[in-house]
Amino acid sequence: MSSGALFLAVFLACSVEAVEALTIVLAAGTARDWRSTGQGVVSAVVVLAVIVAALGPALSVLPLGAMRLVVGGLLLIFGLQWLRKAVLRASGLKALHDETEIFATELAAAKAAPGQGRGAVRDWYAFTLSFKGVFLEGLEVAFIALTFGSNQHNVALAAVAGLTAVAVVTIAGFAIRAPLARVPENTLKFVVGVMLTAFGVYWGSEGAGAVWPGSDAALLALVPLIALFALGLVAVLRRMTAGRSTATAQVGTEGF
Repeated sequence: MSSGALFLAVFLACSVEAVEALTIVLAAGTARDWRSTGQGVVSAVVVLAVIVAALGPALSVLPLGAMRLVVGGLLLIFGLQWLRKAVLRASGLKALHDETEIFATELAAAKAAPGQGRGAVRDWYAFTLSFKGVFLEGLEVAFIALTFGSNQHNVALAAVAGLTAVAVVTIAGFAIRAPLARVPENTLKFVVGVMLTAFGVYWGSEGAGAVWPGSDAALLALVPLIALFALGLVAVLRRMTAGRSTATAQVGTEGF
């Protein structure tokens, strides 16, 4: 995989996680207390830094074949989950991911929660809400950057891509003080799901001892093939949904 492809793959995947974390942080700060929210964010970043510092060297000492097998399997599971949801959303069987609606829900829940301070934290709810959001989404960002970077022996570039994605989303989000609702997140998740699934198949197979024709160039065939398969599923599911809707309408008309 080229450096540009590595950067793009990590940047896109981490951007999705950053948007979700930012939505939670903005809701906590807007509805509750920005100081407590900031304390939660900083605390989560510190804990994540410790975990990454511990995991980074551990990944580097693992045999490359075993690491690619394990990481490939995890990426495949992760990618298929994203791709499954993206296919269901694109076919109309699952509601589209709406950051504006999620922001409104988080905002209402934050406003309704009782206020309570602990120690130096004035609003414990705002602190825990922002901490959980940043920590959980941050773990996924760290996982993506470490696994992609370790497999390509370029953790530094993957880390830069992940941090760039977080920085871009954060600056944009706070500039408008609202969730990035205009970001085509459903499309982005579809693309990232395809990419993670392709990399999972590629690295998992290599870890199991398979040799891909053309080495990294095989990804140029894997990615579009998986994308076409997913789009085919969307088309089939849309037809099935349309057929059921038509049948239901006919039954309702006959009954009337």
